[in-house]
Amino acid sequence: MKFTDGYWLMRDGVSAAFARQVADAAVLEDRLTLHAAVRPVERRGHTLNSPLLTVECSSPAEGVIAVRSTHHAGATERGPRFPLAADPGHRAKTAGDGTVLELSSGSLAVRVDTAAPWRLDFVADGRVLTSAERRGTGFVTTGDGRHHALGQLSLGVGELVYGLGERFTPFTRNGQSVDVWQADGGTASEQAYKNVPFYLTNRGYGVFVNHPGQVSYEVGSEAVGQVQFSVEGQSIEYLVIHGPTPKEILDRYTALTGRPALPPAWSFGLWLSTSFTTDYDEATVSRFVQGMAERRIPLSVFHFDCFWMREYQWCDFTWDPAVFPDPEGMLSRLKERGLRVSVWINPYIAQKSPLFAEAMRQGFLLRKADGDVWQWDMWQAGMALVDFTNPAARRWYAEKLRALAAQGVDCFKTDFGERVPIDVVWYDGSEPERMHNYYTQLYNETVFGVLAEERGNGQAVLFARSATAGGQQFPVHWGGDCESTFSAMAESLRGGLSLGLSGFGFWSHDIGGFEGTPTPALFKRWVQFGLLSSHSRLHGSNSYRVPWDYDEEAVAVTRDFTRLKHRLMPYLAEVAREAAERGTPVMRATLLEFPDDPACHTLDRQYMLGPDLLVAPVFSEDGTVDYYVPGGTWTHLLTGEPVRGGGWRRERFGFDSLPLLARPGSVIPFGDADDAPEYAWARGVTLRVHAPEEGAETVTTVPSPDGGEAAVFRTRREGNAVVVRATGAPGPWHVVVAGPDGYGAPVTAPAGTTSVSVPLG
Repeated sequence: MKFTDGYWLMRDGVSAAFARQVADAAVLEDRLTLHAAVRPVERRGHTLNSPLLTVECSSPAEGVIAVRSTHHAGATERGPRFPLAADPGHRAKTAGDGTVLELSSGSLAVRVDTAAPWRLDFVADGRVLTSAERRGTGFVTTGDGRHHALGQLSLGVGELVYGLGERFTPFTRNGQSVDVWQADGGTASEQAYKNVPFYLTNRGYGVFVNHPGQVSYEVGSEAVGQVQFSVEGQSIEYLVIHGPTPKEILDRYTALTGRPALPPAWSFGLWLSTSFTTDYDEATVSRFVQGMAERRIPLSVFHFDCFWMREYQWCDFTWDPAVFPDPEGMLSRLKERGLRVSVWINPYIAQKSPLFAEAMRQGFLLRKADGDVWQWDMWQAGMALVDFTNPAARRWYAEKLRALAAQGVDCFKTDFGERVPIDVVWYDGSEPERMHNYYTQLYNETVFGVLAEERGNGQAVLFARSATAGGQQFPVHWGGDCESTFSAMAESLRGGLSLGLSGFGFWSHDIGGFEGTPTPALFKRWVQFGLLSSHSRLHGSNSYRVPWDYDEEAVAVTRDFTRLKHRLMPYLAEVAREAAERGTPVMRATLLEFPDDPACHTLDRQYMLGPDLLVAPVFSEDGTVDYYVPGGTWTHLLTGEPVRGGGWRRERFGFDSLPLLARPGSVIPFGDADDAPEYAWARGVTLRVHAPEEGAETVTTVPSPDGGEAAVFRTRREGNAVVVRATGAPGPWHVVVAGPDGYGAPVTAPAGTTSVSVPLG
């Protein structure tokens, strides 16, 4: 929200007060409390008739400093609140040097000179990362009587801002006004399904505003050298998180807000959907599944979208008997084909659903101030919203899902959760404005909890659309409703990269686009992109997404890239484990891997799949793609051809290929099976070695499908040979070295072999 009229003036009806000097300071062992006057205090009379801000500086974890600024402290905060996992063993330190006070937490410190004009400097490694300057701490009142607490942090020259959730606008947030407010706005507007009040910059730090409701950001837009964030209320808290690398920032941020669960291995295979408003019944489903099998396209999950239930009755969690008269038998038959099953749900109960009266009678539906159930006719006629702040309502909703799990459902697509009203009264007394964004957290947590209990052994996975901070704990999330165009494909990737820089480890999108029908060229290019994503789903709105509906080449592309992804599972599984353990996303903005290469800081049409694979999807009908390759000699993974890095390339690719490059020095493990994502990944594995440097050692871990460690390989170049030493490899295993003429012949290590040497070509 903008409050100023240019640099000098405030907007009509707006008044502001900003910290000007420290009036008093209380220094404890592990925190600072500063009382800041909003006007210069030169004599006693200046202390009258003027606000005093309370600014508390503390540290919940190493490398993290929290700043809370409060005007009137008597306001009641009714919740909800983000549950932050502070480190109980961590203690910050305070120090003073004359008039300068400092609170330090590991490598990060906040510093204030009590004798100088107000300024908070956040310092790390001997340099100031950012500062709260003369308008950096304060509050604003508007003509309608609303009170906003705000913070402002400075931007350095060339500093770029990323994150704030899954946003489809330009990749760097600089120059944008962003409202963190859940909305069902598709992928072609400034609205977002997944709003996260966290950003990071290329200067080595991130900032999390600890407020679950609406946070309004002006990112170099109102004051071009500042990031401003404001919330309605008397108080605002933000946490500055030091890296210095982007990966380390995400590590610390997700340690506070939650790490992603590790999705089951089967979820990394290809998902096929009925699509939304298409006509389908069991015969349609069987035809699709059989068609994929006949064309040798491995399929892992079949998804039933909305109309598995009766129209006007979403959600009643009951199969439409006119279309699916034998759901248990049908699910059993799908299971016999080796498939998992996903079904669509949402948190709404339509008035025609038999569950409406049941939920209303028991007080499980969200109500207005007069006690009536909140309802509207958008989406479903007379629909109401389940009040997940009521523990009994959560149990009731969960029991409906347990019945489906007992039938054989493995996964739920948790759609919607964004359009949450604020003219309501929540069961637990939560503040409606704060609950608007947070509702999705309770919704997805409830559903994920059912699957975690019913399926166990790490088999829980969602396909969720909405989220806020902490939602990364319940993967997977997909990009929402996009058009079937190349532009929409590119905006989807921007959103996914932004979400990854907001702490989310796993992400997917509708292959082919949701709205409309893709051209054959677009479908094939989106298939490539989709099967080189964390998770891969064929889904549309009013048209099917089976590849033979496009052309025979689409069948070949879908088959080949599905099988490629399966062979990459030894690599992807370890990347997924890193996401679960450290918060580093599977699909990574290039700057995450190359933070010291300025050319990577704005790249949003390519990404790193894990640490070692560069992917540049093709966004053109004729196959032309411009992409940037960081320095060194890379290797095209599909051909073995060397690719010289250190600059931009423009090339044209057929539908059987795209820029898919292995990083210099990388060792990519390929599995020996391509018909499913679940198999013994270490058995028969082939290690593809790319441009190793003399004396450098690369450690490659191949986990087992249950999440454990199966085998470790240490690859080292020694003179004119590559030496690989194995621990725990079940054997046989193989080594292939990329040379100037492509991949060499494989060298096989029989079972029991712990070391092989491969000559360089």
